[in-house]
Amino acid sequence: MLFGFCLFYLFMRDRNLFLTRFLAVLALTIGGCLPSNAASDGDFQACRDHVLLGAPGGGGTALCRLGFALSFNGATKVADWTSTRLTAAHLVTRVGRSDNFRMDSDLAPDHRARRSDYRGSGYDRGHLVPAAAMAWHARAMSESFLLSNIAPQVGPGFNRGIWRHLETSIRRWVRRRGSLIVVTGPLFEATPTERIGDGAVAVPSHFFKIAYDPARTDAIAFILPNQRIATPALGRYLVSIDEVERRSGLDFFARLGDGTEAALEARVQPAPWPTTPRKP
Repeated sequence: MLFGFCLFYLFMRDRNLFLTRFLAVLALTIGGCLPSNAASDGDFQACRDHVLLGAPGGGGTALCRLGFALSFNGATKVADWTSTRLTAAHLVTRVGRSDNFRMDSDLAPDHRARRSDYRGSGYDRGHLVPAAAMAWHARAMSESFLLSNIAPQVGPGFNRGIWRHLETSIRRWVRRRGSLIVVTGPLFEATPTERIGDGAVAVPSHFFKIAYDPARTDAIAFILPNQRIATPALGRYLVSIDEVERRSGLDFFARLGDGTEAALEARVQPAPWPTTPRKP
């Protein structure tokens, strides 16, 4: 009875988001008994370099871009996750920032976010895969401004503060380490979920970002609240990958061996990785 009450409460709190998450969990629970549209590895053959260790799942539309992969959630109108493999070669600036925010025509019309949804909302159009990491190619830069790669973010102190600081740190880590797989996405934990615009784009309560170093079998993970943060102290927001999986319902790096995956995902880094090169 208590379980049924909890389900009813969650349903009344945010029906669209509840139904999306509930159906995804149900499909995973009963295996082949129901068809599932969860984004799987086979959906990302055109951009498999960005999901080398497996697609994290999600019940959305799989989209391949030149510089990243993503699974888009038509109920929230925000990607469940994005994943990009960055190397030092990708950090060479060849094109300028395009700023051509636009709806993604690869999505069903009723799933698309539009520029008008953000207009006057009080939120920034925040990148999940940052434009600054896509400056190596004009198409990669342009595709980073598709609204499927965008989520409502608090501007001062977050998108224009600690989030930018984290993105910059990751690019420095790529230069230092040579290559990283970076997975980013939203969490919706506020009650009720705020929506903006006529398209009812959901506003995340938090964002996660995971960086995996394949050469060292090392990873670092963060969950940041979508709010103004006075001091960009990244160490306060370090978490385990297990924590991100628990709160997002996703499964990261499934192609690692079970023992390796378990050890990697249980660990919380004691501090952010250094961004300065090691001395010889």
